Amino acid sequence: MSSTQLAPEKRTRARKAEAPESASVVDHTETTAQQTHPLFVASIGVRWRDLDAFNHVNNSNYLTYLEEARLQWLRHVPGWFDEQSMPVLAASEINYRRPIEWPAQLHVQLICERLGNSSITLAHRIVDADDDTQLYSDGKVVMVWMNPATGKPVPLPQSIRDAAGGVA
Repeated sequence: MSSTQLAPEKRTRARKAEAPESASVVDHTETTAQQTHPLFVASIGVRWRDLDAFNHVNNSNYLTYLEEARLQWLRHVPGWFDEQSMPVLAASEINYRRPIEWPAQLHVQLICERLGNSSITLAHRIVDADDDTQLYSDGKVVMVWMNPATGKPVPLPQSIRDAAGGVA
């Protein structure tokens, strides 16, 4: 094959990669709750056991830090779950910006990005506790409230909407 025959395929792949960024899907049943300041900031200390063979925090522990931050936030929200309504993690996105070394004190910042009918999208930033310009990771997670007996989504609790600063 000549290089001219490969060029269209490369352009096609590039276009496919760009399509999701330019695509815009609007669901009018959801409320966007963009915030410029954190909804909650969790303080987390890096443990020696969090390190991997390269002497920095293993990538899987970032998920644990995010889970801990969400649970710290939810502890302050009365009525965030009951027998008919509890959250499950539906999606997670993590961008690893720089390695975290031990010892370190971290701040995990949670920002409400979107409120849906049964879900909340929380953006997150993991930063150095003493210097929040030192960004270790960012991304977002989607939590969906479901009925544990049926496995079906249920409306987002009002207490979560109130805590996230969203519209009723």
